[in-house]
Amino acid sequence: MLNNILIVGCGLIGSSILRGSISKKISKNIYVFEKSKRNISFVKKINKKIKFLNDLDHQVSNMDLIVLSTHMSQYKNIIKKLQRYISSRNIVTDTGSTKRNIEKLIGKNKRLKEIFVLSHPIAGSEMSGPKFGNKNLFKDKWCIILKSKNKSSKKLKIIEKFWKKLGSKTIFMNSVDHDKIFSITSHLPHLIAYNLVKTAIDFQKKNKKNIIKYSAGGLRDFSRTAASNEIMWRDIFFENKDNIIDSINIFIKNLNNFKRLIKKESNKSILNILKDSKKVRRQIIELKQDVSKPNFGRDIF
Repeated sequence: MLNNILIVGCGLIGSSILRGSISKKISKNIYVFEKSKRNISFVKKINKKIKFLNDLDHQVSNMDLIVLSTHMSQYKNIIKKLQRYISSRNIVTDTGSTKRNIEKLIGKNKRLKEIFVLSHPIAGSEMSGPKFGNKNLFKDKWCIILKSKNKSSKKLKIIEKFWKKLGSKTIFMNSVDHDKIFSITSHLPHLIAYNLVKTAIDFQKKNKKNIIKYSAGGLRDFSRTAASNEIMWRDIFFENKDNIIDSINIFIKNLNNFKRLIKKESNKSILNILKDSKKVRRQIIELKQDVSKPNFGRDIF
């Protein structure tokens, strides 16, 4: 058990870490730094023992673990404040979806490099805010921990144990591989969802017909992804822009090929693509990243 944990930012992810930490008794004291008065009001209802910091000041030096769980566009100012007060006894981790940009932020500060262990829990929802937090959000989900040659093995073990206590399966990775992989598996799918919904809106405006009420499963499911927090995803698109642009180029190439095959009515080629896509779905289920039940196990309505 740790003595003091500080969670910086208490939206969906931060409040889930908070709930999980309380449930698993990970720390004697849990502190929260949150700017939103509305979020603070809600978090206070979770547990009376939660303590709040009004600022990131000298008190941060007493924290065994500091978890950054804000939008990435806020990292620069937060890290600037933290570096005034941190000491070698602190460990700082985060929950951000891109890593090279954060490495650059901390790269010039020797103390920060020594105590910062980057992590990325692969869990979340299209919903945002502390009221949607869940103590089991990380259960059986992957958490990526960034490993570097100069990082203390003791600090890495503490972070690994922390995420495992919250229910995560952990794996170590470097930042270059991380950002490339998630540009395809996470960032591109969200970008496609946003653009598919925009295409539906544009079609509706152009044809002056209400097509949204006819949403089939495809548009409905894409709209769920596109309902994710816009600030978070703007930050991700900007911070991982080179990898995302590469992913977009691959997608455009495949889309143009699909267009060509449809135009030619190339039966065999189209069927091969469709069949190969089903194999990926089977792999996801075999790896227990989703359930095999129809409609993703949801009630049909």
